[in-house]
Amino acid sequence: MQASWNGQVIAESDETVIVEGNHYFPRSSVREDVLIPSDMTSVCPWKGTASYYSLSVDGKQNPDAAWYYPNPKEAAGNITDHLAFWRGVEVG
Repeated sequence: MQASWNGQVIAESDETVIVEGNHYFPRSSVREDVLIPSDMTSVCPWKGTASYYSLSVDGKQNPDAAWYYPNPKEAAGNITDHLAFWRGVEVG
């Protein structure tokens, strides 16, 4: 699986975890140089509190386009140290 945005691959892995239709990429497969920490958070009743990153690729930014669960609840333990994408990021 690959995740790409603004014409560049930002993550690539054969070991994504699919949860609710989203591919969660292992943190080690995501380009750190494109991630910008965000203050945004959201809460899922069964996964816990999500934190977000904005993406920066070739001078363009995509706010809050990646999310992860720093301390997922036990039911979502399989996505520890994984990130997922949305907001125009192509995954396939």
